[in-house]
Amino acid sequence: MTDTTVVSRKKPVKRDAAATRARILRAAEKEFARKGLKGTRIDQIAKRANCNKAMIYHYFGNKENLFSAVLELTYERIRSAEEQLKLNSRSPVEAMRELVGFSFDYVTSHPEFISLINDENLHGGVHVARSARARDLNSPLVTLLGEILKRGEEGGNFRSGVDPVHLYITIASICYFYTANIHTLSAIFDLPKTSETMAERRKHAIEVILGYLRPDTPSTDSRK
Repeated sequence: MTDTTVVSRKKPVKRDAAATRARILRAAEKEFARKGLKGTRIDQIAKRANCNKAMIYHYFGNKENLFSAVLELTYERIRSAEEQLKLNSRSPVEAMRELVGFSFDYVTSHPEFISLINDENLHGGVHVARSARARDLNSPLVTLLGEILKRGEEGGNFRSGVDPVHLYITIASICYFYTANIHTLSAIFDLPKTSETMAERRKHAIEVILGYLRPDTPSTDSRK
């Protein structure tokens, strides 16, 4: 047997390993999103991933580590999607409008994102806290937001002194809350669950953030 033959036989194994790991993560994401960490069983994930439980333990060690890996994948996807917006090439106002609109659309179209983040919060955020990867994924966005805010302030579009971390938390809160609580809010306020209502909420979210960022204007009160 030649060395070339050995190498050619090893390459498919590596590809298969990556494919198997990805398949396990996809299956785990669906199960965790439906049943949460506590309610999900490894054998259910194995069945959905079309592999045996031993393979899952081989790649991830235990269910807690697998849940952490799914959360990292969840954050990686949204950050990757945000990068495609090319916000640094847009004007500050347009960049902020685009980010808020995107954030609203993302949680609306990815209910698994809401389920997984809600479940992680029920567990005190311990898996994210232990994940350097999850934290590192958020740093570039905060830096980019800071740059957009600075450009907006220098151009007279935004108020001064806005903290990018607090701003992102506010954007996420406004976009996340309605979708995460749409059933109770619709029942309490008699809001129809229609695309028109979602479009109104999306527009409102953008206007609220841009309204907050609008620079202060000098008072014209003649009594001062």
